[in-house]
Amino acid sequence: MLPAVLRRWLRRPKRSDPRLLSQFFFADERVTRVVAEINGLDAELDPQQYLVLLNQLHLSQAQLLAVIERIMEECIPAQRHSRDYLVKFPEELLVDNLGNHMLFAAECLLAGTFLELEEAEGAQLRPRARNLLCSLELVRALLREQSLSQPGTYPEPVRAALVQFDRLFAEFELSYVSSLVAVKSPDEIYRQQEIIVLFCETVERALRLGYLTQEMIDGYEPLLMFTIPRLAIISGLLIYPEGPLSLERSPEQMSRVFSPFYNLLMKIRDLLRVLSAEELCLLERSLCAAEAEDPCGSVTPPAWGEAVPRVAPPSPWGLLDNPCTESPQHPPGPWLEATPGSRCSELRSHYSSTRDMLHTLFVCISGVADQLQTNFASDLRCILKTVFKIVASPAETSEEPGGSTGAHRRPEWVPDSSCSHCSACRAPFTLLRRRHHCRSCGKIFCSRCSPHSAALPHCGQPRPVRVCTHCHAAHLPAWRVRTR
Repeated sequence: MLPAVLRRWLRRPKRSDPRLLSQFFFADERVTRVVAEINGLDAELDPQQYLVLLNQLHLSQAQLLAVIERIMEECIPAQRHSRDYLVKFPEELLVDNLGNHMLFAAECLLAGTFLELEEAEGAQLRPRARNLLCSLELVRALLREQSLSQPGTYPEPVRAALVQFDRLFAEFELSYVSSLVAVKSPDEIYRQQEIIVLFCETVERALRLGYLTQEMIDGYEPLLMFTIPRLAIISGLLIYPEGPLSLERSPEQMSRVFSPFYNLLMKIRDLLRVLSAEELCLLERSLCAAEAEDPCGSVTPPAWGEAVPRVAPPSPWGLLDNPCTESPQHPPGPWLEATPGSRCSELRSHYSSTRDMLHTLFVCISGVADQLQTNFASDLRCILKTVFKIVASPAETSEEPGGSTGAHRRPEWVPDSSCSHCSACRAPFTLLRRRHHCRSCGKIFCSRCSPHSAALPHCGQPRPVRVCTHCHAAHLPAWRVRTR
């Protein structure tokens, strides 16, 4: 009988073999080689080389896990453990190498190192980490042997080991992340879905009334990050009072995104109820037209309780001098009757003019919406991303010379959380230097490195959208581009 080393060498698959088990063999071999180099190195004598090897280990482990993931998709697609719990995680945790982070965390826990965890929580997670790593070693051993014997088949022991590893990995991932951050409850996920519906209804209403255009939405205008939440506050309090911003609920029953502003939302609702259709139109147009400043100007509203006769809004009023082509109509409901004339007069008497009252509403609504960008950035980003997917124009199919139809898929966007510098000039992103995605390549740039616009019909973008300087110069015909 041939020695194991010789038999392994004779049955070694070729690097050109496209089968997944062959790819696994070489990915597993790289991990084994790097681990052997780390074990044979004195980290105190050569710390620089140790860091290099440690980085190589993380990269090789990520490649190995990616191959195992593909094997599970091919081998046990119907037996995969549910990953529905991922919707509970904050968006910034949903990175491509989350699995590799989980593996590293399990290794640290097994070694007695509690990264970002209390010692008691780490001790509770250690058995799960041990089971996960033991299962991974079993999967590696079985797949390694299978790749040397029959790399095109998956016998039952291999399938069973993969099912067990997938289950243990999912259980450890959920437990570990839950101990690090506050994951969303099912009720909170449902409330977030309600907010998404409210935002979509708000966009549809804004399109119908001419506050927004479909071109702005399809172009992912940055101003919409402010405009949509502001208009949604008005819609949720006035147009759809039974929705997720219903103040008939207690703060605990509202989404955690809006519950901290419960008292302020009540004051905003009371003022909104006394507005006429024309005043509401003026307010909504001002919220759409201004990104950071009130077009009313710097007017200091009087103190509460100062009784001054009601006057019409003065003119000019910045961008609001434009005539309102279509005044929003109040929806049927009891809220108009819920504000009697005496109460309406009392609320208006707190202000020297209609202008001051609208200025106060502008500041309060903008303050709440802009605080969402700061305090709940991850939740708001997830909500707006879903809204844009729903309300954006569908990709148009185009007929190609070969007679086949259909548009190419849009490029995958680099997640905001994984990019802290401009992909071109490497300038760090700050509060003022914002991120911009190139619609052609999907990478993130600063505004100076993505000043161009181009129609991308092959990506389902028939109207001009933002592109980076490289795509503008290297990939796009000159007649289809323009500089912003």
